[in-house]
Amino acid sequence: MKRRKFIQNASLSGIGIATATIAGACVKEEKEPAVVVPNEENARSLPIVIGTWNVTRATAKAWEMLQQGKSSLDAVEQGVMIEEADEKNQTVGKGGFPDRDGIVTLDACIMNNQGDYGAVVAMENITHAVSVARKVMDETPHVLLAGNGARQFAIEKGFKAEDLLTEASKKAWEKWKKKSEYKPIINIENHDTIGMLVMDKNGDISGACTTSGAAYKMRGRVGDSAIIGSGLFVDNEIGAATATGLGEEVLKTVGSFLIVELMRQGMSPQKACEEAIHRIVKKNKKYKDFQVGYIALNKKGEIGFYSIHKGFSCTVYQNEENKNVNSDFYNKTKD
Repeated sequence: MKRRKFIQNASLSGIGIATATIAGACVKEEKEPAVVVPNEENARSLPIVIGTWNVTRATAKAWEMLQQGKSSLDAVEQGVMIEEADEKNQTVGKGGFPDRDGIVTLDACIMNNQGDYGAVVAMENITHAVSVARKVMDETPHVLLAGNGARQFAIEKGFKAEDLLTEASKKAWEKWKKKSEYKPIINIENHDTIGMLVMDKNGDISGACTTSGAAYKMRGRVGDSAIIGSGLFVDNEIGAATATGLGEEVLKTVGSFLIVELMRQGMSPQKACEEAIHRIVKKNKKYKDFQVGYIALNKKGEIGFYSIHKGFSCTVYQNEENKNVNSDFYNKTKD
């Protein structure tokens, strides 16, 4: 099921989110993609780009960078920047839904094939959080900057400060304030992270994850997206994984690191994603009330993706084909 279609049909009572715009970055398709379970027997040819949700413009940009001979790190950064700059996508970057005080704050991280990592959390007024995260990784002795410190660093590095709250997101926030209820909804969770993994022609893997976080969250809330091992983890000897959905549940299981370690033990990316979802389900009896989805890539070029509920999809660009596919999922019950 396409994310746009699901959101438009979902019940949003008590939240008042303008759902038709949440997946504004998605590209319309003639037919809904079928649920896909990746083939665990055959590795895919290189390079490979895979991203959470229907983000064909983002994966196309990453692919373009690879065709120009750029590294997997350059490709993954440029790819997710497409979503960060899209004001119609109210879950990432400029135009993202604000916190309950009406302030847009961004979380993002990036990892390269050397195991280096950079991140920013609760950063305001800077659209391209992933690029600031890369500056943290490349040009500081630190790996994570927060809040005003992250913003100050970005401005010092030449990033433009701007108001990230668009009129559309402001109107949605003002509507939400009438009841001020916070209730995550499956496949929305009040947000959709974009996570992307790229393996270049040399077999080197990089990843990035960026989000405006949960809409109407408490001031200062940070989810999993920018936290190494939870929202993203890359080990160039083994593979990489990234997450989307309710960040609190991913954080509690250190999901992306878990998937990479399971692949280290010999699991395929698909089986590792499934096991990571099972860990969440086993530990939380309320799993029917929230969504988590994972994508993964191993050194062989095999991919995997899996979620708790129907509705999660990912985009894969490989062999000159840029395709959005629906993920298999755990909860097959109709209740």
